[in-house]
Amino acid sequence: MSADNKEAQSSVAAKVYTSSMHPVRNNMMSPNALKVTQGLQKAGFDAYLVGGCVRDVFLGVTPKDFDVVTNATPEQVKETFRNCRVIGRRFKLAHVVFGREIIEVATYRGHHGDDESTQGKLARSKQDEQGQLLRDNVYGTIEEDAERRDFNINAMYYDPHSGDVIDFAGGIAAIESGTFSLIGDAEKRYREDPVRMLRAVRFAAKLNMQIAEEAARPIHEMAGLLSNIPPARLYEEVLKLLLAGSAQATYAMLQEYGLFAVLFPQVQPFLVDETSRESQFVQKVLHNTDTRINNNQRVTPAFLYAAILWYPLESHSNKLMQEAGLSAHDAFNIAMGEVLHRQCQRIMIPKRFSTVIRDIWHLQRRLPKRFGKRAYQLLEHPKFRAGYDFLLFRGEIEGGDLYELAQWWTQFQTAAPAKQKKLLSGLKNQGSKSHHRRRKPKRQQHDA
Repeated sequence: MSADNKEAQSSVAAKVYTSSMHPVRNNMMSPNALKVTQGLQKAGFDAYLVGGCVRDVFLGVTPKDFDVVTNATPEQVKETFRNCRVIGRRFKLAHVVFGREIIEVATYRGHHGDDESTQGKLARSKQDEQGQLLRDNVYGTIEEDAERRDFNINAMYYDPHSGDVIDFAGGIAAIESGTFSLIGDAEKRYREDPVRMLRAVRFAAKLNMQIAEEAARPIHEMAGLLSNIPPARLYEEVLKLLLAGSAQATYAMLQEYGLFAVLFPQVQPFLVDETSRESQFVQKVLHNTDTRINNNQRVTPAFLYAAILWYPLESHSNKLMQEAGLSAHDAFNIAMGEVLHRQCQRIMIPKRFSTVIRDIWHLQRRLPKRFGKRAYQLLEHPKFRAGYDFLLFRGEIEGGDLYELAQWWTQFQTAAPAKQKKLLSGLKNQGSKSHHRRRKPKRQQHDA
């Protein structure tokens, strides 16, 4: 056994809580997740509900995510359930599909080592020069699986058949104290998977808990490792950060640990001063996002990204006009493409959202142009509401003419036809001088 394995094995010690000692019950869990555990157990395998669904019950929160862990391999899970597909290369998983609900089933993770007994395991795992796991299909025991989990609050296993909860790393005590910790050596675990730093922040903000000092200390200096994570994976992780109903608190912690600058390198220079319009705008949009999510209202990632990237876009557009002599129209279009391209190099933004982002941004240039039939045409734009909401936030932060413009659109979109004509007439009278076409001066005739 390697030294790394010995160290890992000392980091957890199982404590079994029978059903009379804890609040977790089958009727709190997804019926489909219970079908999976029962099906695996009938087939002769171990099967437990693990992680968030168990943790949330102890926190007094209704569980939403139901993950199953087993000693069956993904291929054996697929043999047990016809409605199953095996996915992933870095982490091989089985997905058992019940209509719209997917129950994720993972095989017990094992340790990595360098002695002769683990050469077969190493063939199924791979790390890069920074220690990041590129492939991890090493299977082991339930004890090893607990040691391989990231935080102690996620190393609690519930057996629906016996009703027991097995707590391997003091997760229940962590919940009671309000402080959770990383399992194992923090620096090593972050190097294995830098996304664990984002997960630490997400859990702390979402669960209103503290990150233990030994787990929090290395984050700031190791934040740069996130640049090694594929943009597609970071897109999914950032959605979890910002769409969990605690985006404002999450943002504050991302800034505290230097993680936001790695995720949004174009944006960070605008957010150094917390009192700046840029910082206030981002905070306002995040607060609104939290309010909508917590009220079960719809939100779109496109609006969030449009807001976060707005001031870098505005700045880059102005720079192109000044330095390259481009028109405002051309500079804005070029800046949109370049700002989105740079962001996608760090966090992938699917085309279905980048198209909406562009629509919202385009509308910020079109909404001030209300004369004639344009106002009515803009009301028919499929993304008018998103563009108007965006303008409203900008107006509340920047004030002045922008605020007046947003208020005008607030009145116009709900006004009766007669009132709409009056609002447009007021604009015409107000801007008649500036919009009046100048007559060309008569050419002087000279005697031959």
